[in-house]
Amino acid sequence: MAYDSDFGEWVREHFAGLGPMRIRPMFGAAAVYADDLIWALLDDGVVWLKVDEENEPALRAAGSRQFTYPTKDGQVMGMAYWSLPETAADDPDEALGWARASIAAAVRKAAKKRKPKKLKP
Repeated sequence: MAYDSDFGEWVREHFAGLGPMRIRPMFGAAAVYADDLIWALLDDGVVWLKVDEENEPALRAAGSRQFTYPTKDGQVMGMAYWSLPETAADDPDEALGWARASIAAAVRKAAKKRKPKKLKP
């Protein structure tokens, strides 16, 4: 896994239409944040978009591939991130659409994690 800060600057420019974003190096790669939610990972020159059951089928149909990594015991593990479609790498408008869907997936995932507060009698 590797993160290149020049690639991070390209990401900032390519996705500028989203507004403010934060890129934070982590584990040799980098996470891209909108507010406090991670919506993408950057690794080896690839933008990996956050997915859930709603946006994964569209990315799969667009020819994206799932982020995977090998474990110590030789297994291959997949994560809930899929690559930005190749056509979107040359088209910022298309890229913004994919990014917005990824941010929506991150919002849905965060909402599922939040537990409703119990009302005191």
